[in-house]
Amino acid sequence: MRELYREFIRFFVSLKLTVWLLVLSALLVFFATLDQVHLGIWAVQEKWFKSLIVLHQIKGFPVPIFPGGYFIGGLLLVNLVLAHLKRFAFSWKKAGIQLVHGGLILMLLGELFTGLFQEEYQLQLNEGQTRNYSQSWRHHELAVVDTSSPSEDVVTVVPESHLNRQTDIQVPALPFRLVPRAYYPNAALVMKDQLPAGQLAVENLATTGLGPRFAVTPAEVTYDPAKKNWPAAFVEVVSAEGSLGVFLLSALFTDPESFTYANRTWRLSLRPERAYKPYSLTLLKVTHDVYAGTDIPKNFSSRIRLTNPEGKEDREVLIYMNNPLRYQGLTFYQYQMDAAKAMTVLQVVRNPSWLIPYISCLLMTLGLLWQFSAHLLAFFRKRAATAAAPASPLSA
Repeated sequence: MRELYREFIRFFVSLKLTVWLLVLSALLVFFATLDQVHLGIWAVQEKWFKSLIVLHQIKGFPVPIFPGGYFIGGLLLVNLVLAHLKRFAFSWKKAGIQLVHGGLILMLLGELFTGLFQEEYQLQLNEGQTRNYSQSWRHHELAVVDTSSPSEDVVTVVPESHLNRQTDIQVPALPFRLVPRAYYPNAALVMKDQLPAGQLAVENLATTGLGPRFAVTPAEVTYDPAKKNWPAAFVEVVSAEGSLGVFLLSALFTDPESFTYANRTWRLSLRPERAYKPYSLTLLKVTHDVYAGTDIPKNFSSRIRLTNPEGKEDREVLIYMNNPLRYQGLTFYQYQMDAAKAMTVLQVVRNPSWLIPYISCLLMTLGLLWQFSAHLLAFFRKRAATAAAPASPLSA
């Protein structure tokens, strides 16, 4: 048993393991870069870096083809930690190496935390518009809104992933259940009488609302960061008295579907996933500066009014490139702008570990400076000692 333990430790502290993991990391980046041409940056991150094993579809079956980023990074982290604990005892002479190792370990942990906890949304505003929520570019949700109260709407949301499970959705806050009949992660809609000849559409299951007028054509899921998927679903609303109808819900619809039940008015919609905040942002003005005599952009900026009723905060903020707004754990970056439409889009990012890369780089820099300075001082001392030593008779 003791020999097995020693072999286990010897394997994980091996320098050969470190070299192989670094080689696999380089190959992982290379293959992911090639695959990015077909999948796009977001899908590549999920497939190659945020996974233990990279799976590739071969004739409809997922086949493991390469170790994923979490697997390689996890082994490298274990290798660094165990090698540091086994080989290096603390001393001022080795402090630089220990700082460098500590910075590398912290960087790996920071990348792991970023992959697990980072959130990205977008906030689109027109001049004069106020919003207290941001929206996801890639994920959607099924929203059920009770509009009966004159003072406020009661909103219940169901994640998009539940629509693909083909199981009933029963939420305690709702007096009915939702039954997904079909789900398409990306689909085009066209009026039935305008469907081009020869174009195939799926069976239209809708029995009420606008749905029966449309033809639904599934489309390939796109991973292009410049394009967007438009999911669609057929959802049946079933009460204790029976079915209230099957609705066609699509992210392409600008208006929700409505129905009445239990003396209350309800709205159904498939919309981008929202992240609400206890404060609001109002777009006061957008500015798009160009270099004189050209159409080359010089500066994009958005003047925002931040209003927080809880903290009694009311102030103006100017957001422009490389000058984001950081507030309550979120960072608002200037992302897109359409000055002609007086519209701006802010990238909203929550990354609890955003300071870790800076700290790890600082530690590694200090470690390298410490180690270099220690060797430089030792060299000067040795040179001074050699110069001060008396010459031997033979050399004279």
